Amino acid sequence: MITTDKVIEIFCIADDFCAEYENEIRNHQLQAGDITKRRNRKTQMSQSEIIAVMVCFHCGTFHNFKNYYLFYICKHM
Repeated sequence: MITTDKVIEIFCIADDFCAEYENEIRNHQLQAGDITKRRNRKTQMSQSEIIAVMVCFHCGTFHNFKNYYLFYICKHM
């Protein structure tokens, strides 16, 4: 499997990408025509955490994501 240092490095790269991507989206976003209020709920995992988990899954030896998540992510991270 991937070492802990490599996972941290992947997360940092993904986090930097997500921060820059959010800024670009915010700068180029169109204004809403209607003024209805919408909830902005945060997910339990950030986008950079999700990206890091997916990259580590594709670099690993697991055959399906469910087993990877249940037997590796939930137990070791």
